[in-house]
Amino acid sequence: MAHTLESLVLRHTHRIPSPKGSAGEGASAARQFDAALTSVGFKLSAELLARLSGLSAAAVVHTAERTLRTVSEMVGDHVRHNSYFIDFPANVPDTEEFWMRCVEQALGDDKSRETALTQLTNGVLDLLSLPTYGRYQHTYEEMLAAQDELIAAAGDRVTVLHLGRDLDEELTELYLALAGSTTPLGEDHLRDLKTLAGRCAQGPQPEAIPVRENRAVVNEARLGAGADLLLDTVTDVLRLACALSGGDVTLREPTRFRALSRPARRALLAGLDAVIAANPAKLSDVHTYREPFKRLGERLHPHEYPRWPHAADVFAVARGEKEARSLDSRVEKLLDAYDVLGAVRLLESAPGKLLRALDLLLRIAADQAERDEVVAAAVRVAPGVSGRVVLSVREHFHNRERESDQPRIFVNRRGRGWVTPDVRPPVPAADRERLIAALDAELRRRLPTPGRLLLDPDILDVALPLSGRATAAGLGVLPRGSESAVDGDQLRFFVYWKETEQRTDYDLSALLLHTDYSTDSWLSYTSLKAVGGAHSGDVTEAPDGASEFISLSLGRVRSTFIVPQVNIYAGENFEEVEESFFGFMLRDGEQKGRPFEPRTVRMKSELRGAGRVALPLVFRREDDGRWRAKWLHLYLKGISSANRVEENQVSVSKVVRALVEREHLTVRYLIGLMSADTTAVEVWDGGALPDEPVMYLGLERPEGLHPDSRIITLENLRDVIPA
Repeated sequence: MAHTLESLVLRHTHRIPSPKGSAGEGASAARQFDAALTSVGFKLSAELLARLSGLSAAAVVHTAERTLRTVSEMVGDHVRHNSYFIDFPANVPDTEEFWMRCVEQALGDDKSRETALTQLTNGVLDLLSLPTYGRYQHTYEEMLAAQDELIAAAGDRVTVLHLGRDLDEELTELYLALAGSTTPLGEDHLRDLKTLAGRCAQGPQPEAIPVRENRAVVNEARLGAGADLLLDTVTDVLRLACALSGGDVTLREPTRFRALSRPARRALLAGLDAVIAANPAKLSDVHTYREPFKRLGERLHPHEYPRWPHAADVFAVARGEKEARSLDSRVEKLLDAYDVLGAVRLLESAPGKLLRALDLLLRIAADQAERDEVVAAAVRVAPGVSGRVVLSVREHFHNRERESDQPRIFVNRRGRGWVTPDVRPPVPAADRERLIAALDAELRRRLPTPGRLLLDPDILDVALPLSGRATAAGLGVLPRGSESAVDGDQLRFFVYWKETEQRTDYDLSALLLHTDYSTDSWLSYTSLKAVGGAHSGDVTEAPDGASEFISLSLGRVRSTFIVPQVNIYAGENFEEVEESFFGFMLRDGEQKGRPFEPRTVRMKSELRGAGRVALPLVFRREDDGRWRAKWLHLYLKGISSANRVEENQVSVSKVVRALVEREHLTVRYLIGLMSADTTAVEVWDGGALPDEPVMYLGLERPEGLHPDSRIITLENLRDVIPA
């Protein structure tokens, strides 16, 4: 268990909790540990190296074993990455040549000859029936022996691991950060919060838990510990019931409610009763989740507890036996009658809903006077709206300035993306600009005044993480809409998957697009070579895990966009396989090495989304010839089987265009709001660091910052979102 908790801290903070052990002469072992870390792209900070050097060699080895296991998983080096073509990226054959070679081998095999001849006679050839197609023809060790050693380069990734505090202190701090997050967490972080809450529920607590999913996870732990529950809506109780049943606290997926213990039933019913007793109007919230509430009522048996009559009212509303008109239905009735001012007055009691409805209200307002009142109401309620909603609305209106012929993209909570034409009438420019100015002023009021702000310029174009669901779990992963420079001559994608039960075939592909998003060419199992690139070969099953690669020489690519994608050809989806992840590596032109080299990995992200086609990011060639990445984290529905890059190129290009041309709010935007007389902004060039405390924003934490500095990196970037 201790290793699991230390691993959790390391993944989230890049800190190793202060190593324990007897004093001794561990300098040699510590240096060996540091060298082993370098091989996977990590290193010890000077402070951590010194701490380890003062421990016994046995203590250092103990820490090293656990740490190396964790960082290997972080970068994807915990599995064996074989490639179908043993010399990849060298000696990759032309597609037709390769297929003919497989046919010749099948004809020379007594077991497969008859089947191959029959298929050839009928004019339709099933590649999967050929004994040498889609299955590794050499061992992992043979592949390693055929590859040259990696030549070290200055551009190889180096991620510094820092010295942390005692494990309990690190866990408490991480619990407070996750539980108190102002933005929803991704699924992996939510699972980690559940682990932490079980340990920390009776210790220090955050001042507020604004995200409802987080509150449900914490309430589950508090219920187990006998602490008071944090409930102020009926939906809080429903989410807690889902947590107790091992279901989905985000309420995206239906939960099969378990038979709950009598103490749990009493706690849920008492919570519902207290919420409605304090504010009977909250009965209307039941309508949003009527069916789950009906099913929950069957488990809680409210009729057995007459002392909580308000709880019984909740289920009466769900069954339609008691009326409680919802705010949404009342607003909808007013809007159907084009009573904009009446809708605005009603929505002022729900500030977040009012801000989300601004676009519609401004479009259907009868005249300028009504639009003025809509804007005035938005200004009045903005202080009561969460920071992430204010930022989302600000980003929305910024993008409403675009021409109406631009596509409109939608992305749901599970990363499923789709595009439709934008047929909405424009919002009057003057009203849009007034709203943007008001929202900017509100956000500026909430932002901290750090005094001295030290800035790594590489973080400026990182999109604000308004939801943890817009970022996949992994290493070096940026939120959807972020942009980052691509510094390297050789770009290499990789995908790894391991099936759970049935044969599963994932296909790594890359679609190359012109400036107008039309198709130039692609790399896939049906097109093993293209200008500047090669595919490592098709692997069609993964009982022991399988990898595919695409390598591209960026100097030779003449397309404007490179869109890597993972297509599910057959078998289990991304949420059913035992494991699946995608990433990319960058190498200098002269670097050799095996297909997968961990210290060249720039990004590794888990593939866990709803859809049969994954689009992690897109690479764009700028006018000066340099390349930049824009992060997508999207999944397309695809078809049930046989998804291929050539079949989905139109839908992929539409989605890519919509997201590439959408402008996201970035760290640069927040820095612009924070720049004032009270904040001195300095751009750090990698040189000497200040001797005094600063607020530091960067992709990674540099060594040598004052210990009292506030440090914001990718791991806790959500902390920049104002409450």
